[in-house]
This record gives sequence, C-alpha cells and structure tokens, in this order.
Amino acid sequence: MTKCRRYVWIVWISVGLTLVLSRCGPPEVQPAPPAAPPRTLAPPMPALPALRVGLAPQYPPIAFTQDGRVTGLEVDCAHGVAGELGRQVTFIELDWDALIPALEAGQIDIIMSGMSITDARAQRVWFVSPYLQVGQMAIYRKGDDLLAASPTLLTMTRRRVGVVAGTTGAAYVHSHLPQAQVVPFASAEAGLQALRVGEIDIFVHDAVTAWRIGDPEAHETVTSSFAPLTEEYLAWAVRTTDTALHRDLEAVLERWRRSGHLQELLQKWLRFRVG
Repeated sequence: MTKCRRYVWIVWISVGLTLVLSRCGPPEVQPAPPAAPPRTLAPPMPALPALRVGLAPQYPPIAFTQDGRVTGLEVDCAHGVAGELGRQVTFIELDWDALIPALEAGQIDIIMSGMSITDARAQRVWFVSPYLQVGQMAIYRKGDDLLAASPTLLTMTRRRVGVVAGTTGAAYVHSHLPQAQVVPFASAEAGLQALRVGEIDIFVHDAVTAWRIGDPEAHETVTSSFAPLTEEYLAWAVRTTDTALHRDLEAVLERWRRSGHLQELLQKWLRFRVG
C-alpha cells in the first residue's frame, strides 16, 4: 500500500471512530418546555336570595295554616315559582292589612295571598296578570232561600251582614247594602262560624269561600246562590319598581297557562267551582 493510500485510510478510520464515539456518548439534553401558567378558577356564582312571600294564612283554600304549617293554592304557587326561578322560598305570615305596607317597606318581595286587583291597590303595588276570576257572593244558612232570590233583594236587607274587614267584600257591603247591620271579622273562618251559630244572617265574601262551602264533601250547614255580586280577579303583587321580578313572574304564569299546570293547581284546591 502506498504511503498516500495509507494516509487516506487512516483519515477514514479516524472519522469513523469519531462518529461511533459521538453516538455512544450521553444523550443531548433538551430544554424543558416552559411551565404552563397556573389555572385560575372562576369565583362561584353567588346564590340567589330566597324569595320572601308575604301571605295572610286565614283564607282557605288559598292560604291557611294546617298542622302548624302554611298550605293552600298560593303556597303551591310560591314553591313552583321559586323552583322555576332557582330560588328558595321563605313564607312571612302577616295580617291582611299589613301585606301592602310590608311590600312597600321591602320586608317581603311578593304578595301571594289571594289579593283582588283594585284601582286603589294598583296605586301602591304592581299586579301580575290575574290567575283566577272571582266575585263577591252572599253566603247564608240553608233554608234562607229568600236571600238567594236576587241581588236586588239583598241590597235592601236590614239584617246582620258579616264581612272580613279591609276586603273588597267589606267595600261592597258598605256601598251597596246601606241598611244592613255590618259586622266585621278578622277572617273568613270567623265569619262563617258566626253564620253557622246564628250571630249573623249573611256573610259576604269572595267566590273562593263560597265554592269551598259548596263542596259536597264539606257537609256544611251554609250555602250560597253562587251568583257573583261583583267581578274581580286574583293576582300576585310586587313593588312598583321591581321590573325584573314582575317580568319573571309573568313568564312563569304564561308557561303554566300553556302547559295546563295552572289549571291543575286550581282543580286541586278548588274542586267545586262555578263559572
């Protein structure tokens, strides 16, 4: 082998050894990827406050107390509304005359107590669309059929007529029965009991009370002609400034009408209903 070739051969061997040794060396260390920024969790949504429902629980079957708990049509409605709005419900029991002042003072959020819509009340509260049409009716002891003859005869009566103070029934009697001996009561139950035992001769209250005593299962000693003396509508009420709640209640009520749920509630609590 010539000297030149030997030199070339040595060079190639050196290059080969260099490549082999380089492959056998420690692996090349790759730089670590940059750390991801820590994830920040969104703060939890604050829980909505409970819906404070004001009611006067002396008006069965709309709102009343049974076994120490409030129950009735409006109570079922309140639970349903609160559920649809994703809120808890708190019932605040008040006297009838204290409901609107409590709403105005911010002590309650809504009145759900079988309140009739009137012009005077509408100056102080914002009524939702009505859920039930009612009217004042004359209730009397069975056998006093003359009282059922006509509303005109009723307007001329000089007999003792019971009313619940502060209601539209009381307003009707004062304005349409000028010769009657008006006897005020704190609740419909008190008025009905006075009628049963003969302390009054007639009790004027709205159709819900008349329908209830007309239920054959009630075995009552009193009855009614079931002829409405007035045309009234029951509705929920919120503060005049509570636009959001009023809008939500209207939406819930409309869904209940469309789905038939409102009719189911009325049928549950007002099995005997005329009109």
